[in-house]
Amino acid sequence: MNLDARFQKADKNLDPEYEGQFDLWFEGIRVEVKTARAIDNSRSGEMASRALHWGTEAPFWMNFQQIKLDVGDVFVFIGVWVDKIVYWVLSDEEVKQNDFLSHQHRGGIEYQIGIRNTNIQEFNAFRVEAAALTNAIKLKARIQ
Repeated sequence: MNLDARFQKADKNLDPEYEGQFDLWFEGIRVEVKTARAIDNSRSGEMASRALHWGTEAPFWMNFQQIKLDVGDVFVFIGVWVDKIVYWVLSDEEVKQNDFLSHQHRGGIEYQIGIRNTNIQEFNAFRVEAAALTNAIKLKARIQ
């Protein structure tokens, strides 16, 4: 993550218990990063042709997948529009309690969160600008 040089790729040197379960190490905080593209889910076709601009009225769905609970301290969800990138920062506990969290596969240990045009406002409390990302991560790690 090139936003801040303090983000390090997680490895066993930073966390002896690391086994690939999270993405980044930030000042002792285990950070999992999930990304999704806002796509028009009312049309068919290639994903790139369905990519949306920020503020569009078209129905969209961003599916943040393969969420593993209790392995990281903080989640950074990155939503990508053609002309905007949006960051949401949630603690592991906030992800667990999120109304939009669901199992990804029956009986599996992985979860998913879908952000849609109909529920994006529910995530406003977690939204941060890129410049405030590191402070938000530190804050969320403290509320574990």
